[in-house]
Amino acid sequence: MSDVSLVKAIQQSTVATPKDTVVTYETGMEVEVHQIIREGEKERTQKFRGLIISMRGSTAFDRVLTIRSDVDGIGIERLIPVNGPTIVKIDILRKFKVRRKNIGFIRGLTGKAARLKEIK
Repeated sequence: MSDVSLVKAIQQSTVATPKDTVVTYETGMEVEVHQIIREGEKERTQKFRGLIISMRGSTAFDRVLTIRSDVDGIGIERLIPVNGPTIVKIDILRKFKVRRKNIGFIRGLTGKAARLKEIK
C-alpha cells in the first residue's frame, strides 16, 4: 500500500460521517466558530464571528477556512481547521453573493464599498 493511499484510508475512517450531516462551507458565508480555549487547567468556549474570505485544502479532512472579522476598525483574521480538535461547531449565519473563490480584496475596502449582497 502506497503512502498516499494509506493517508486517504486513514482520513476516510476519521472523517466518516453520514452524507446528511456533511456541511459545505463556501466563500462569502458569515459564520460563527465555537472554539475551546484552554487557559491553564480551565477550559472555556470562545465564539469568533466573521466572513469566510478563502479556503484551503483539497479534502474534507484538511480543509482550512480563513475567517475575517473587524473589531473596532481593526481587521482580525483566523485560520480555522474545519476538523480541528478544538473546534466545537461552526454555525452558518448568512450567505452573500460572491463570484470569486478568494475574496481577499475585501481587506482593502471600507464603508459602502465593502458591502456584499445577501442571499435570502
